[in-house]
Amino acid sequence: MAPLPKKKHSKSRTKRARAHFGFKAPQLSKCPSCTTLIKPHHACPKCGIYKGEYYVDTATFEAKKVNLATK
Repeated sequence: MAPLPKKKHSKSRTKRARAHFGFKAPQLSKCPSCTTLIKPHHACPKCGIYKGEYYVDTATFEAKKVNLATK
């Protein structure tokens, strides 16, 4: 069995230990074709282009987004 703590840690000590667990803002870059902000290494949801090639059919993508929103 693992050893157990002898005493309870205070709230401030616990929060100080967890100070680095906060969320960070996502890094965004501009799409070279339509200048929409996108995540790096992802296809653009507006125009569907990644590295100069079409990967996402925007009409299908929008339909899926609407279907997921209605469920």
